[in-house]
Amino acid sequence: MLSHDSIWRAIDALAERHRLSPSGLARRAGLDPTSFNKSKRQSADGRDRWPSTESISKILDATGDTMDQFLALMRPGGVNGAPAEAGQPAPGIPLIGFAQAGAGGFFDDGGFPVGQGWDEIEFPVAERRQAGLYALEVQGDSMLPLYRDGDILIVDPGAQVRRGDRVVVRTRKGEVMAKVLARQTPRGIDLLSLNPDHPNRNFEMTDVEWIARIIWASQ
Repeated sequence: MLSHDSIWRAIDALAERHRLSPSGLARRAGLDPTSFNKSKRQSADGRDRWPSTESISKILDATGDTMDQFLALMRPGGVNGAPAEAGQPAPGIPLIGFAQAGAGGFFDDGGFPVGQGWDEIEFPVAERRQAGLYALEVQGDSMLPLYRDGDILIVDPGAQVRRGDRVVVRTRKGEVMAKVLARQTPRGIDLLSLNPDHPNRNFEMTDVEWIARIIWASQ
């Protein structure tokens, strides 16, 4: 049955099928990246907002999926063909873009997600090793060739960080970056850039707010 929830469920499922967030799917289709955000699915007065037929056409063109496949995704469990178990919603973790992550109010002093303004992305229960996992969406080409625009990085702020790990670092000035940890001492850290066109970075520990390990990427 055609309904507001079923259409948005299909859009979310289409994004998941192609290992994208809803905003990553919108960006790939040439739409405003916020077009499919959950905050855009209802108006300020609580009325349902429907995606346009043009938007649906563009995401199908961008992914190569057919309308029949999209309609199949409108059914509960349409991603894998199995109906969702009653009373067991798909698990999710907080999602935010790198650009937004630099703003205040999204993390506590330990680098754990807090506050409002997060979207949500599904992530398998088996991979949720502990509370506090969150997702960052890559924006731009600064992390090529390893991570592309729209890729999703899963970050575990509670995991031990070792040399050679891919990490996310936030400085006390609000800069957020993904790098490879080359060296860490009580006084500072050395970070290798993922993109050879961007410089390596070095920080005194007094300038670092937190550092967290990347445990998974949607490549």
